[in-house]
Amino acid sequence: MGTYGSAHIVWDWNGTLFHDNDAVIGATNAAFAEVGLEPITLERYRALYCVPVPKFYERLMGRLPTTDEWEAMDQIFQRYYAEHRLGCGLTEGAVELLTGWRSAGRSQSILSMYGHEELVPLVRGFGIEPHFLRVQGRTGPSGGSKAEHMVRHLQRLEGVEPTRTVVIGDAADDAVAALHVGARAVLYTGGSHSRASLESVGVPVVDSLEEAVEEAERLAA
Repeated sequence: MGTYGSAHIVWDWNGTLFHDNDAVIGATNAAFAEVGLEPITLERYRALYCVPVPKFYERLMGRLPTTDEWEAMDQIFQRYYAEHRLGCGLTEGAVELLTGWRSAGRSQSILSMYGHEELVPLVRGFGIEPHFLRVQGRTGPSGGSKAEHMVRHLQRLEGVEPTRTVVIGDAADDAVAALHVGARAVLYTGGSHSRASLESVGVPVVDSLEEAVEEAERLAA
């Protein structure tokens, strides 16, 4: 058992452990084309992205999408993403970090807003599922907030204390979800948000997963 034996990491998946930026931008632009919006660059996406996703579309369209538009855009996004995620891999160094954390006697889990039925086989396919106490994706409609999912996620993890838990993610929503349950958060700049938007949340912001894990050790001590 390591020094931080009872420390627990809740990992985000998309944009954190899973480096899927290319698939996300492509899927976003396919959805935008449906309502006549111009394509978006990764930099602009990171500067404007927010959850729930309809609010992100509002920033670009100047209005909230209608229910029909949202459903059409969401379907196109999901279909495009499902095709193009196949070319994406784990973030550099992820396997070594997951292995090291587990071999030190600490626990970890995945909580993602990606659909549960798609998430589990994807994690399994990378051969990393044994590293986690639980792999949990979203059930129900897309577009919600992570905070309520985080409550249920921690309730199902026996022996995991929120005060010794650190959420590592790439979005402000990950930090909001952590604070909602009394956990800590570290935000990683390699995913969907710009450093400036992450820093506005008031939690540590790092440029690599290695730094994120070092910060998690420090916070959980």
